[in-house]
Amino acid sequence: MEIKTADPLFHVKSMKGRKAPPSHYSFKIMSFSWLSKASIQKCASEEFEAGGYKWSLSIYPTGNTKGGGQGHVSIYLVLIDSSSLPVDWEVNAVVNFSAYNFIDDEYVITQDTNVRRFHVLKTEWGIAKFVDIDTFNDPSNGYLMDDTCVFGVEVFVVKTMDKGDCLSMFHGPITCSHSWKLNRFSFANLDEYESESFVGGNYKWKLLLYPNGHAEGKGNSVSLFLTLEVSSLPPNTKLVVDCTLRTKEQIGANHAQTRFCRKFGSSSCTWGSRQLVALAKLKDPNSGFLVDDTCIFEAEFIILGLMTPGID
Repeated sequence: MEIKTADPLFHVKSMKGRKAPPSHYSFKIMSFSWLSKASIQKCASEEFEAGGYKWSLSIYPTGNTKGGGQGHVSIYLVLIDSSSLPVDWEVNAVVNFSAYNFIDDEYVITQDTNVRRFHVLKTEWGIAKFVDIDTFNDPSNGYLMDDTCVFGVEVFVVKTMDKGDCLSMFHGPITCSHSWKLNRFSFANLDEYESESFVGGNYKWKLLLYPNGHAEGKGNSVSLFLTLEVSSLPPNTKLVVDCTLRTKEQIGANHAQTRFCRKFGSSSCTWGSRQLVALAKLKDPNSGFLVDDTCIFEAEFIILGLMTPGID
């Protein structure tokens, strides 16, 4: 059995029941008929928490007439205790209501995918024509049994995005290159060497070399990195760079190289390879990488765009 929610005002779809109860709140009402006999227009539940906010469920046993719900049971979700929220607060949520069917032992739940907006001028949302009163009151339909009924709600709060990025691609990507010749390689006894600064685009760069390797390359490989001098970069920005780093084979074209595309910024200004070429291979006189105790390291890269925070 289905609850008919063909209310054109709200465009809420109905669905067949499920055994699992609503995940956020259930509201059981005993002696339901007494509400209408006592001329009670609205019955409000206790408060409950969902998505970090406090809510209550309101049932109109004979319909919310102001919302056009005559002849129906109306159901509404109300956001309460908004005093602690900012002046311009707004809460967005996907809301689904349910009614328990005692005969089928299942909860018939609306399947609404629209995001509902709650704010200072609209603290409630619901379905005026949730279910026809005659259908609901007829015990053979299973929603009112021994004058008892159970309503429920699920509230899935959609968190507001508080961060984002904007990528501006350059109309003409900036191509850069730098070659670094290191003499007396066998005498390189420091852990790290820096090339001279060079300009690529409007930014300053260096190559970092670990002749005996870095991290997992320590003792077995040459490590090579491209690093951006952050002082040449505008604050809170990153460069998107497609880069190739290589150790040149000087007697042929079988270079040892790696390629990567990374974002260079203040917190991640250095990228490269920890195992660019094995030390044993580099030092092999037949490999062509080390000629007259000299190695040549190169960087070729394209600056594709600029990443800035925020989305307008």
